[in-house]
Amino acid sequence: MLKGSTVKESQGVRGDAAASYKNAPTRTVTAGGLTFAYRDLGPRSGIPVVFLNHLAGVLDNWDPRVVDGFAAGRRVITFDNRGVGASSGSTPRTIQEMAKDAVTFIRALGFERVDLHGFSMGGMVAQVIVQDEPDLVRKLILTGTGPAGGEGIKDVTRLSNIDTVRALLTVQDPKQFLFFTRTANGRRAGKEFLARLKERTQDRDKAISLGAYRSQLKAIHRWGLERPQDLSVIHQPVLIANGESDRMVPTKNSYDLERRVPNGELVIYPDAGHGGIFQFHRQFVETAVEFLARQ
Repeated sequence: MLKGSTVKESQGVRGDAAASYKNAPTRTVTAGGLTFAYRDLGPRSGIPVVFLNHLAGVLDNWDPRVVDGFAAGRRVITFDNRGVGASSGSTPRTIQEMAKDAVTFIRALGFERVDLHGFSMGGMVAQVIVQDEPDLVRKLILTGTGPAGGEGIKDVTRLSNIDTVRALLTVQDPKQFLFFTRTANGRRAGKEFLARLKERTQDRDKAISLGAYRSQLKAIHRWGLERPQDLSVIHQPVLIANGESDRMVPTKNSYDLERRVPNGELVIYPDAGHGGIFQFHRQFVETAVEFLARQ
């Protein structure tokens, strides 16, 4: 554990070994003047998998089927980065600053080597971490995400605003539009996903603040305007997954990532959008667990 860091557990859900994500206690760790909220479940042995969240995502926005699927055989850590949910501080306006904060959190828990799963914005953060701290990362899973300067990433703010208005007018969750296709399969998968997010009834996280959300949008916009990075320096094995019809981070970016990293492999889910890994959670978990276990 990082010198000077402290760990606390909330009183909302009791027990050291959570049976599932819906009853995993919310803990906090303090380091670098920041207090990070996180959840920790699965076996204590082996290299942990740290989940990096999406735009506006807090602890309760991870699909419990995905977390539980990983945690059946691996230690899984989910957390709120700086200024998000129950974590302290002001949310950075660049992906690079978010990556530094994530490393501070990982080091505070005493981890010297981790696997990373970054979804959407979290996948952008993961790309920076693996380049800045290559010895910290063993394997990388990038889902629903894209590289710096990737096609359409600068348009995330516009799409998010449009679909938020659509959701308000139809009394739905914006993720129904942003994460899933408008086909029958996509609509059904979206409703099932949103229902799973409500399974946890105690010790729920704080929703993201409007200020933090706006800062994240600025960070993503800047990422979309950046010059392309040299991804050939990423020598870790990389699993890339997405739906075939991602509107938020166009699926072309997933193909681009797979082409540019030396040890990448790509999975594309049919009739699925940005939240393809949640629509096809069983298949994704099976693929990801096998990927992480592979020598």
